[in-house]
Amino acid sequence: MVLTFFGLTPQYKAILFGQIHDLVYHGGGGFIHSEVYNMPIWLRKFHISKINDWLAKQREEAEKVKKQNSPSSGKPQGPNINPSSTYNFKK
Repeated sequence: MVLTFFGLTPQYKAILFGQIHDLVYHGGGGFIHSEVYNMPIWLRKFHISKINDWLAKQREEAEKVKKQNSPSSGKPQGPNINPSSTYNFKK
């Protein structure tokens, strides 16, 4: 007979440690492992959702800038440099 009510299940451990990693790694140095481990579930989920919202906003802004900086035609463009006669050798 296997008792399943002692300790955390392997599936829940994977979720818990994934959340701890995400908050410690992506939390900008604001969290430590023991603090997140002992944090209430609702608060841990709140912080994760806030980080996800911030990352989505950053991604949208990056895509917006990328679209603004992309050339309108499909042809590659050269650098915006006026040629000089310095390298034009005469025969």
